[in-house]
Amino acid sequence: MTNLSPSDKALVPFVSVDNMMKLVHHIGIEEMLTGLADYIEADFKRWELFDKTPRIASHSAEGVIELMPTSDGEVYGFKYVNGHPKNTRDGLQTVTAFGLLADVGTGYPVLLSEMTVLTALRTAATSAMVARHLAPKGADTMAMIGAGAQSEFQSLAMKAICGVKNIRLYDIDPAASAKAARNLSGMGLSVTVADTREDAMQGAQIITTCTADKQYATILTDNMVGSGVHINAIGGDCPGKTELAPAILHRSDIFVEFPPQTRIEGEIQQLAEDHPVTEMWQVINGTAKGRTHADQITLFDSVGFAIEDFSALRYVRDRIKGTEMYHDLDLLADPDDPRDLFGMVQRAKG
Repeated sequence: MTNLSPSDKALVPFVSVDNMMKLVHHIGIEEMLTGLADYIEADFKRWELFDKTPRIASHSAEGVIELMPTSDGEVYGFKYVNGHPKNTRDGLQTVTAFGLLADVGTGYPVLLSEMTVLTALRTAATSAMVARHLAPKGADTMAMIGAGAQSEFQSLAMKAICGVKNIRLYDIDPAASAKAARNLSGMGLSVTVADTREDAMQGAQIITTCTADKQYATILTDNMVGSGVHINAIGGDCPGKTELAPAILHRSDIFVEFPPQTRIEGEIQQLAEDHPVTEMWQVINGTAKGRTHADQITLFDSVGFAIEDFSALRYVRDRIKGTEMYHDLDLLADPDDPRDLFGMVQRAKG
């Protein structure tokens, strides 16, 4: 009888949503956020090794579907991700994603993973890693403007990585703020639900904006933002979608991931193409300045970049070793004779 069981060469480790959630609890969410931040920072330090290209986006009236590829020359990675703000009306996620790592030498995949949960984790880890470099010294209070799916991850990452103790929540939907406050209860944070954006920002040294509408919006007006704060602007991530009044940008020192992508998708799409920005990898390497004085407004205009996903997948690949938190997926054809793919198919006739 012909053995049709897949060989080891056919199998690729696959991390399902269920196993990703188990991995989070196995490691501990704050430890995982810290670990992800360390991997992302390490890859920012070797930024120049990576292939870099703005993500490939397919836009529609309802949202966007994107591919985010990169490689460090030894490992290739990509993420598939969508952004559909109206999805929540139908009980669907605004953002879903999956990702893959492959060996550059053979082209063979070495990891396939869900990235809906992982993207939330890596986005929060990136925000906090950057804030560790740019936020005012001793910052302990964050205003979280937008209490959707990302808000709890952002709050816990800022706690674990930057020492934030107080979260001031605001969302136009009171139910969203109540959800976030409930989820953060017992997590070691003092959480306040504010009635207005202005109230949420009282006493905050870090301001995170994360709203979902696919449109130019003014979530923060110029008069809301005082000196000496760090703004973590993560909601704007496609053309025609912003959160900050242009005047805020003109008062801020702006830090970005990859300028060719951020100028298309970020807050700086509202500015001239030659408006000066600083690439964050240079701050981390010590070749560019970050926060230089107490009254400075620093702005991380974050749109998410493929290297961060690569780092997150690399972290997961390392952490699942020796665990049962993945499945071997029969993903690759492996005929006995590499030139006889047809013969392998024919043997399956039974």
